[in-house]
Amino acid sequence: MDHGPTDHETFTRRGYLAGSSAIVGGGLLAGCTGDANQASATDSEPVDNGSEPVDNGSESADDAYTATISPMGEVSFESPPETVFTRLTHHAGMAFALGRGDSITAMHAPDYYDGLWNQFVERLPGVSLDWTGLYSSWEPSKEQLYALDSDIHLADPAWITKQDSWDEADIEKIGTAISPWFGNSLSDRHAEPAAAYADDYEYYTLWEQFERVAEAFQEQERYEALAAVHDDLLSTIESTLPAESERPSAVMLASADIEEIYAYTLDTPGFLTAHTQPLGARDAFEGAVESNSVVDFETLVAADPDVILLLGGFEPGTSLPERREAFASDPVASEITAVQDDRMYPQGARYQGPILNLFQLEMTAKQLYPDAFGAWPQYVEGPYPEIPADEQLFDRETVAAIINGEL
Repeated sequence: MDHGPTDHETFTRRGYLAGSSAIVGGGLLAGCTGDANQASATDSEPVDNGSEPVDNGSESADDAYTATISPMGEVSFESPPETVFTRLTHHAGMAFALGRGDSITAMHAPDYYDGLWNQFVERLPGVSLDWTGLYSSWEPSKEQLYALDSDIHLADPAWITKQDSWDEADIEKIGTAISPWFGNSLSDRHAEPAAAYADDYEYYTLWEQFERVAEAFQEQERYEALAAVHDDLLSTIESTLPAESERPSAVMLASADIEEIYAYTLDTPGFLTAHTQPLGARDAFEGAVESNSVVDFETLVAADPDVILLLGGFEPGTSLPERREAFASDPVASEITAVQDDRMYPQGARYQGPILNLFQLEMTAKQLYPDAFGAWPQYVEGPYPEIPADEQLFDRETVAAIINGEL
């Protein structure tokens, strides 16, 4: 049974003032190994709106500020959030990038993603991350959100309300009694929101959403510093890419075993392809297969990709050599060009925050275009491989300093 907030609970230390837009409903991702429901496989100045502040003995109305994101609209804060509820890892990754990785109170499959993300964090000097033991929030309970008492719910109500146990009234209660909602998830693949909110929902790139999240935390300086690194990386990629006629065909695959293989194209709209869209590889399926479809070896042979990107290849418990061998030893799959040429490469996760996005842009550039960006090492297991400084596409020490607040 849901125990709703008492009158006293509607005035908390976070002082959630109001959100000007309705909170919406949306869709749910299916069939993803290693990123969603199958974990294994504009600067904002403080505002004075003329209203009387809530006297809670802490922050004054003069310190209040607003940040805006769809589907919540404009949200007011009395002070920057210190503890953070998340559901999906692109939001957890944004908090991490802003120096708040240890402030997260909940996330989907925390132990799994702790292991996966630390494969990359290993290469950031002086940066640490520990998400083990957090509340796993794929299907969050209202009671648990009250217990966690987080300063912000960095999650999209459009997804939360897809669950039978949640509705808009629940979202409003939590947002008023505990702390505001501030997140966007349907931008992952430009999924259609519920009809009642279709007019209000906006889609963002990964970095557009990160900018808005940085406003909510009043961390615009950190955002700008990381965005500059990202812009430089994109500029390097754009100026170095070979002509379209010289680019390989590619596909991303995810599978716990060869009996059920999910295929993802690399140019699907949304932030799930934030690390592949800029690299412009050719769709091996030439539009004949939709992203997030189950395919068999015969379909892959017909598409004959030059490069196969293996989603989840960085999972600590996954044997990349075994995945490669499963293809190479099959009489059908062994005919695929990528298998014959030994161009099956690991990937991390599609629900990536800004920091993972930097690593995955570098990694995928080298996997697709070794002659242009330098060869990707023959990775087998362990953390993201050491890459010589003169072959790195972004500076690790700069990124680490930004995360640690050493701007």
